[in-house]
Amino acid sequence: MEFFCYHRDRPGSLPLREELGEAHWSYMDRYEAELIARGPTFAADGETPSGSVHIIDLPDPAAARAFAFDEPNHQAGVYRDVLLRRWRNLLGRTMWDFPGGRTDGDRFLVLGLGAGEAADLDVPPGRDELIAYGPLLSDDGAAWLGTAVLLRAPDPDTARAVLTADRYADIEVHPWEFGGRR
Repeated sequence: MEFFCYHRDRPGSLPLREELGEAHWSYMDRYEAELIARGPTFAADGETPSGSVHIIDLPDPAAARAFAFDEPNHQAGVYRDVLLRRWRNLLGRTMWDFPGGRTDGDRFLVLGLGAGEAADLDVPPGRDELIAYGPLLSDDGAAWLGTAVLLRAPDPDTARAVLTADRYADIEVHPWEFGGRR
């Protein structure tokens, strides 16, 4: 089962995040084979960390909750909250398979939160710019709760346009970059 996990930083927690950097990386190293995508998000300035995205393939919701809540930064209070949802990998690849590489262009997390009839279940045109794409689902996988996308785009407005705006209660766009040691 695939899961989308977004830890959002607590204001003022950057010194603690920096102090725990190696503990976070070592923890994530234990899940290297299961990770589909990972990396930090940033505030509007593009430099200040604002959160941490992990898309991971784990056996069940209990394993996903353990992954999210046992993470050292979470345990120490770096994060203010955690969004954890089932997810479906519509691209069928990891971020390391992204043809655009790790560094060319600006990257974004686009997070559309919705309810009701599902939207954006088909991969949109411009697949070569998509790093990860899929629906957010309830624990049992039956209810659509939104869509999470990692993509390369020239600006936040172009990134936001990947989702059908009127189908979501809210669409967030965050600067994002590839994470991990590789």
